[in-house]
Amino acid sequence: MPAARELLLDAAFAALRTRPWNGVRMVDVAAAAGVSRQTLYNEFGSKDGLARALVRREAETFLAGVERALAAAPAGACLFS
Repeated sequence: MPAARELLLDAAFAALRTRPWNGVRMVDVAAAAGVSRQTLYNEFGSKDGLARALVRREAETFLAGVERALAAAPAGACLFS
């Protein structure tokens, strides 16, 4: 089972599919992850901390995909044409 941190990040990401960030409530993120609001605050400190962690995770996921694509490209291939 994923750790509470990943469950919370997944819940925050899912919430962003249906509403803008200013409409995402910490209590809703905690409930969707199945943890207490206190656990959410213990993990991220604030809504800004949750946002930073979510952006960091998504950026790392994106960059890992770019690295995989570059590694799979044939040597000398032009990737930007």
